[in-house]
Amino acid sequence: MHQLFHVFEFGGLSSSTITNSTCPSFVTGETVCLPPIKIPFYFSLRQNIYDGIPDTYVALAAPVLAYWFMSLIFQCLDISRWKWLDKYRIHESEEVKSRNLATPWEVAWAVMLQHVAQTILGLAWLTESPEISVVRCQSEMEDLGRTLVLVVRRLMGEEIGMKFLELRGPEMTHWLYWWGIPVAQVLFAMFIIDTWQYFFHRLMHTNKYLYKKIHSVHHKLYVPYAFGALYNHPVEGFLLDILGTGLAERVACLSIRQSIFLFVFSTFKTVDDHCGYKFPFDPFQMMSGNNADYHDIHHQACSLTTPIGIKSNFSQPFFVHWDALLGTRMTREDIQQRRQKVKTT
Repeated sequence: MHQLFHVFEFGGLSSSTITNSTCPSFVTGETVCLPPIKIPFYFSLRQNIYDGIPDTYVALAAPVLAYWFMSLIFQCLDISRWKWLDKYRIHESEEVKSRNLATPWEVAWAVMLQHVAQTILGLAWLTESPEISVVRCQSEMEDLGRTLVLVVRRLMGEEIGMKFLELRGPEMTHWLYWWGIPVAQVLFAMFIIDTWQYFFHRLMHTNKYLYKKIHSVHHKLYVPYAFGALYNHPVEGFLLDILGTGLAERVACLSIRQSIFLFVFSTFKTVDDHCGYKFPFDPFQMMSGNNADYHDIHHQACSLTTPIGIKSNFSQPFFVHWDALLGTRMTREDIQQRRQKVKTT
């Protein structure tokens, strides 16, 4: 097997190809003929990313390590006392100590409990990936190519469709297999997580019992900070985070390595959304309007009797479409307008 292809190392810059003959045409009877496989930079033909460590273990450990690594960075910023950071802080440092109702140790223990729970459940949920090989990639690409032929013929007609397929068929099959479908799967999983969390999160605010007994734990942090991102009641941690992400992984049919990416990316995004800083150069805050400032509004209340953000900005962790569509989106400008109305009445 090693004589047929050059094994691409994870994170490298070159491609791998099968050294077989080229195809005279894309469609050959009931089958398709593809040129030598070109493996993109992100993919590895190794069965496991790290020798001796199953990818399922990496999928479970990676988000935990990502959480504490990202949190440590922001914690260092919090205690640095660097003056240049003041213009990016959403709240003063002393406000965290004076207004939050949970101690840092309580928060840390609750987060570690959730990490233990998600790891144990993940061991039962995640499955090993099938054998990774050039032969398997070739077979799956041929299946995809045959499906592409059927779709193009149906949409464009026999004659025009065949001309298009001979011109673009191999290129489209390659792009769909290595880029189009994997990216669509991850985006679909992100949409599922956003949908799941929006409606459960909103329910926990509109149902007084659920808010009082479960979700109010998270809102003991009036002023959010990075390692408090997953400070929740255990029931909420299971329903919103663990179950929601697990269902997204399964419904979107993610591979174990796609799952690793999704778990780590969503962890980084969740921590960043609670970091307490409004950095203009933060890539996680640039990707959408759902950022640290947006989520901070949700945590705020102008007084104990007149909550400002407590029934708005439920969307998390990626985008704000559900808030925008269902009328629960609030901005800093909206807060100022409300306060002006209160002053004039």
